[in-house]
Amino acid sequence: MVGGDDVFGGAAGGLLFNVLYDVLKELISKSMIYRPLLQNILSALDSYGPLIKQIEASNEELGLPKEEVEKFKAHMEKGIEIGRKCSKVRKWNIYKKYKYANKLLGWDGALVRQLDVLKAQGVRDVKQTMVSVKKIERVVTGIEASSIFLEAGVAHIATASRHMEKALSGVEMRSGDIVEGMCRIEDRVETSCSIVEAGVKRIEDRLDTRNGAKVGAWCVVPELTQFTVGLDEPLKELKMKLLKEDGVSMLVVTAPGGCGKTTLATKFCQDEQVKDKFKNNIFFVTVSNTPNLSLIVQELYQCKGSQVPTFQDEITAVKWLQTFLKEEGQNPLLLVLDDVWSGSESLLDKFQFKMPDYKILVTSRSEFPRFGSSYHLQSLDYDNAMKLFHHSASLGDKSSHIPEYLSSQIVKGCKGFPLAITVAGGSLCGQRIEIWQQILIEWSRGSSILDSETKLLLRLQSSLVVSDSDKEMAIIRKCFLDLASFPEDQRIPVTALIDMWTESYDQLDEDTLCVAYLQRLTNRSLANLVVTRKDQSLGDGYYSEHFVTQHDLLRELAIYETKQEDPGHRERLIINISGDNFPKWWSEKKHESLKARLLSISTDGNFSSKWHHMELPYAEVLVLNFQTKNYALPKFVDTMRKLKVLVVTNYGFSPAELSNIPLLGSLSHLKRIRLERVSIPSMSKNPIQLVGLKKISLFMCTIGKAFGDGSIQISYAFPNLEEISIDYCNDLVEMPANVCDLSHLRKLSITNSHKLLALPEEIGKLEKLELLRLRSCTDLAQLPGSSRNLKKLIFLDISYCFSIKELPGDIGEMSSLRKLNMRECSRLQEVPVSVLDLEHLEEVICDDETRNLWEPFLPLGNTRIVVEKENINLNWLDKLQS
Repeated sequence: MVGGDDVFGGAAGGLLFNVLYDVLKELISKSMIYRPLLQNILSALDSYGPLIKQIEASNEELGLPKEEVEKFKAHMEKGIEIGRKCSKVRKWNIYKKYKYANKLLGWDGALVRQLDVLKAQGVRDVKQTMVSVKKIERVVTGIEASSIFLEAGVAHIATASRHMEKALSGVEMRSGDIVEGMCRIEDRVETSCSIVEAGVKRIEDRLDTRNGAKVGAWCVVPELTQFTVGLDEPLKELKMKLLKEDGVSMLVVTAPGGCGKTTLATKFCQDEQVKDKFKNNIFFVTVSNTPNLSLIVQELYQCKGSQVPTFQDEITAVKWLQTFLKEEGQNPLLLVLDDVWSGSESLLDKFQFKMPDYKILVTSRSEFPRFGSSYHLQSLDYDNAMKLFHHSASLGDKSSHIPEYLSSQIVKGCKGFPLAITVAGGSLCGQRIEIWQQILIEWSRGSSILDSETKLLLRLQSSLVVSDSDKEMAIIRKCFLDLASFPEDQRIPVTALIDMWTESYDQLDEDTLCVAYLQRLTNRSLANLVVTRKDQSLGDGYYSEHFVTQHDLLRELAIYETKQEDPGHRERLIINISGDNFPKWWSEKKHESLKARLLSISTDGNFSSKWHHMELPYAEVLVLNFQTKNYALPKFVDTMRKLKVLVVTNYGFSPAELSNIPLLGSLSHLKRIRLERVSIPSMSKNPIQLVGLKKISLFMCTIGKAFGDGSIQISYAFPNLEEISIDYCNDLVEMPANVCDLSHLRKLSITNSHKLLALPEEIGKLEKLELLRLRSCTDLAQLPGSSRNLKKLIFLDISYCFSIKELPGDIGEMSSLRKLNMRECSRLQEVPVSVLDLEHLEEVICDDETRNLWEPFLPLGNTRIVVEKENINLNWLDKLQS
């Protein structure tokens, strides 16, 4: 190791380098899986000793001003502090890894400016060595998050090192040659830094994206955000049973739905004593009523950051599960299997494995006697139930006029069920006393012979009562029932609901209105709106990272409500198919024509795509949920002449092949299509024209071949398209040029597509474009020059585009631009002078670094410079509460 005491201008500087070396060593010790490769990197750092001594000698010879060296030392100290914080981040805490990766990148940016000062003084040695050190720090941070970019990072370090040594060997060259050599090195290092910088973002997204939210969340313990009562004693009892040396290996927490089983399991995982024992080896899996072992095993591997295996059959999945348990079971291991349904004994068998300190916690409405004794979670006692109700109904605030006896009767009617208490409180918050009395009257009509869960459903049903004059509640009820269109225990993309509701309800004809009603559903505890984006305070219309979750009992209530009529007359027809077992009324063709406005069909991994025929002349919304690798649109789609919205979602692990797309060509009223995790075939093989289509959304789709050969003009296929949304489509490298022929296009959103390198040069032809969102396209290097012709562009979003170095020089010609989001554009060097011509610019969203680029132009008329602070929200980790 470098041991000199006078590196970088004195003993203090030498100590700083030693500390930096030790921080790197500590990070290596925390990355056990990659220890050999990381030790190679450490050896590379050792090899820089002679170079550092040369820098020391040059420093003394050139006599740098003391203040310059002190600034340099201060930046090293800050980097050491950040590195130490990185070393404390646990491996499963993906967002903290990204947080400190960003801090290192910010530290890097400030350091570059200091090095520029040193360059002006001619101290080439100092600058080159520090570039190498910060390069290594950044790569190590990426390695901690994932091994995906390890080899590339090491290769770039080695390349940068070779170029440094080559330049230093020519120390006898003329000074002009030295400067030229130094510039070449900077260019190479800058390119390497760009790749690693983008890699950090890719690591976050590859570990984080699934089901419209983030994949890293799967098998990670949920955050507990709701108010809880009455769980302290049950938590103690669970710890007694599972943590003592002779304790049980599997414990089943059982209770009716809505009693708080998932909440108790979550509190157990978050308990400090439990975390001290199991540390980072806690995995939380939601099983639900249609368990898929292959998906569960894939999620476990995804969670620990390993390459995700694929399985041909369940036998292979079991072998991979056993491998996982053996590897992770070398240390104390806790596995939570949440929401396990009756009849799942064979699934539980597969997770049993004899190992010391391997514990399984199961939550279920059923008991499993073969697996030992169960822990029966009791409903809340009266005092705790009243505390929860007072919190949910905001008593003492809006409802202070409500007599205590009414609250008492409501609480007693909820029978101690936390879910019923929370929903009842939310629905009664701020209501008149007559509404409270009405609820009690309706409850009194329930039959005393009903079982507890049926009684609970009746209690929950009362929260959906709609009076003739309450138009808002009527819409809330419709929106609530629509949530049942999506599978149990799956996060529902808000963008899918927006597509459905804007075309179904006149009152919800704007995206923001749909989100507002989702918030009303959340306020009434009928659903849970979660936001995964970091800068969620921005009201910019970006909802691709908004999702809805719902308790399974509430979903059952919605389905119960939709089934009050026979299938032929239901407004919402929600069908679940196991294998090829169609409902009897469908397979026997008992209804010639169905009156449903909304049709939702969910199939499992054993479905063959062999459809029975149906006539749906009134259907306006079609929601198709599936899990198979190949999926065919049902042929009866072409009879749905009034269809306006098509939502197709693959809940499998990788994109599925979608066929029968040409059937859509006959649907002249089809306005919106949303496809998720689908591989879209080449348009040249499946020519289609959708005259009425206004919006197409592609989420985690494989789309690279869709318009690849250019033989089909997009403007012919979608002549009236107004909006394109592409999110997490990682095979998109370059947008096809003929997209620019869509003369009616108003919104183009391409987000989280990390391989996108360029936009079409002809983008300026989109004369009606009002929104261009390129958020988190980390490889995108620049905006085309013709973008100056986007005269109607109102909002430009290039946030988290790490590779963009400059804005178009003539950006000032975007005469209608009102809002610019350039947060975390870390490589942006300057703002062009032409921004002074943006007369209508109202708001620029920045981070601390990019704000500095605007300093020379401030004050800038009526333009507000908004600095958004980092705000990582983990609410999306919440699983459904049992």
